[in-house]
Amino acid sequence: MLDKYTCLEKLADKRTDELVVTTMSVAMPWATHSDGPLDFAHVESAMGHAADFALGLAIAQPERRVLCINGDGSTLMSLGVLITMAQRPAANFTLIITENGTYEVTGSQPVPGAGLIDHEQLCRGAGLERVYTIDNDADFDAKLDQHFSEEGPVVFIWKIAKATESVPKPSKPIRERAYRLREALTGGGV
Repeated sequence: MLDKYTCLEKLADKRTDELVVTTMSVAMPWATHSDGPLDFAHVESAMGHAADFALGLAIAQPERRVLCINGDGSTLMSLGVLITMAQRPAANFTLIITENGTYEVTGSQPVPGAGLIDHEQLCRGAGLERVYTIDNDADFDAKLDQHFSEEGPVVFIWKIAKATESVPKPSKPIRERAYRLREALTGGGV
């Protein structure tokens, strides 16, 4: 099993100017490493839709790498995005699924099918070809650069240890974060 906090720290250390969309149980831990204009915590809106939001950003910003760090529960809430990723591939898109079998921020209830669902098979069944399941530090370190460089869409499934995160409360309201992201991506244009 991987430690979510260590993985996020390593990812943040490698990051340069990529756009990073986080959700639920990774939003606040990620913010301790990076909380700039190209970081978007997707927590107040519809749960499960960070990946489709991030894919849209990747399609709109083809010259910029977009990473989405999504939970297993959030992924299951919007499986259609996997098919969209396969049918409308964005070469600059990386989806990370943090799999621990729980909805951490709502009390660590089990995700339906926890331990039974093979997320890699779900992704491959949707038509995605570049999918990697990572469950140990050596494999994580060996594949870290691929998070930023492999032609997308690419999916990394991090098998992480269970943890307990409180409900995410970003330091800025969603309206301000969205405006800040728009400014960073467009230089002020609408």
